[in-house]
Parts: sequence; C-alpha cells; structure tokens
Amino acid sequence: MFFRRNRPEPDAVEVTLGARASFAGTLRSETSIRIDGSVAGGLIETPANVLITGNARVVCEIVAHVVSISGSFEGAIRADRVEVLAGSQVAGRIHTASLFREEGAMLTAEVRMRDGVRIPGAAAPENDPNA
Repeated sequence: MFFRRNRPEPDAVEVTLGARASFAGTLRSETSIRIDGSVAGGLIETPANVLITGNARVVCEIVAHVVSISGSFEGAIRADRVEVLAGSQVAGRIHTASLFREEGAMLTAEVRMRDGVRIPGAAAPENDPNA
C-alpha cells in the first residue's frame, strides 16, 4: 500500500521510452511516463501523467491523470486533462474532464467531456459518492 509520504510526485518522470525505442503491450507505472519513441498497440496506464513528445508516434489506449501530446497519437484516451499542443496530430476518442488545444494542433477525435473522470489508481475526491 502506498502512503502519501512514500508516493512519488505526479510529475516525477521515472519511465522514459527513448527516441530510438519502440514498444507494444501493456505499460503500467505509478509515476509519469515520457514517450519519445513509438508505441504500436496496447495500453499505457498511470495515475500520474503521460507526455508524448514532438517526434513520438503513439497508437494505443492511454489511461492517466494528464496526457500532454506534442507528437502523433491515435487511439483512446481517458484522463482528467488532455493537452493537445501545437504541431501535434491526434485522432481517436478522448474522454476527459478538461481539454486544452493549442493553435496549430490537429484534432480529429470523438470527445466526451464530463467532470470526475475516474482514473484507476488515483485517489477519489473525498466527496465522491462513487468512491
């Protein structure tokens, strides 16, 4: 069991997929994940953040607290917040409470927005009747 004092900061990146690396499968981490390379299928899951950098090519499902995309993404995202940054290309489905899109980002996706998107592993708000 994780106690608050032992849990890493949500923005502490401990998992990095390098620019010349590729991955397919299931990746779960308690800390933030940075992707510089390519992901071809599978699931990325973390109660922290996923950063998809400018040269990254990702085709998968992502479940995270915040997903920030600068590169190319195709698939499904379930997150509290999704950031589609300038120069990125995003296609698929997005289920989030908050969506940010910068000018110059291409977004071709079905977007469902509602408060309180439940992220596995993340702490539920104290007043959440579904907890």
